[in-house]
Amino acid sequence: METPAATEEHAATVQLTVASTQALFTPAQAAEQLQVRESWLRRRAARRAIPCTFLGKHLRFSHDDIKKIVAAAAQAPNLTSTKDPLHRRTNSKQRARNEHI
Repeated sequence: METPAATEEHAATVQLTVASTQALFTPAQAAEQLQVRESWLRRRAARRAIPCTFLGKHLRFSHDDIKKIVAAAAQAPNLTSTKDPLHRRTNSKQRARNEHI
């Protein structure tokens, strides 16, 4: 029969194991969450351009790594641009067609 201390220690170990498996994501899982190609993620991780963890030769991403990747990729809006994003340039063939109408 186990002592209460041994039972608590076992429960803590099981809880840690469950938390550990949920805390690290494979490149495929992380790519799915980020909605990017796995190859994109792997290339940048190999260059150490994004936060990641290598467990030996195995690449993994923590939840914090994924949040940092998203934060680093966020771009502020360009408020200084004077161009109308809906304005399209017409080429010479389009202008010629419009002139004949």
